[in-house]
Amino acid sequence: MANTKQQRKRIRQNEKRRVRNSQMKSSIRTVGKGIVKLIESKENKDSALIETNFRKFVKIVDTAVSKGVLKKNTAARKKSRLAAKVNAALAKLKESA
Repeated sequence: MANTKQQRKRIRQNEKRRVRNSQMKSSIRTVGKGIVKLIESKENKDSALIETNFRKFVKIVDTAVSKGVLKKNTAARKKSRLAAKVNAALAKLKESA
């Protein structure tokens, strides 16, 4: 257990950061899965909805990078992979319309 005032403070700070980091990572996964679900759904594909959700995803990921939750390259990889799926789905929607 912590012996000094400084150590007790570090424990409190680390716990706050751990909770914030896990919440941020969870929201990134949730929004990403939601976009994939929209793309893969059989009916009612709305390109505007896919695009707005992707923008929301990018904003959350960029915020996570600025807060130190994700590294820059990890965020770029996540955005790139999802962008490829989104662009393929939008191209397919335009082709079928």
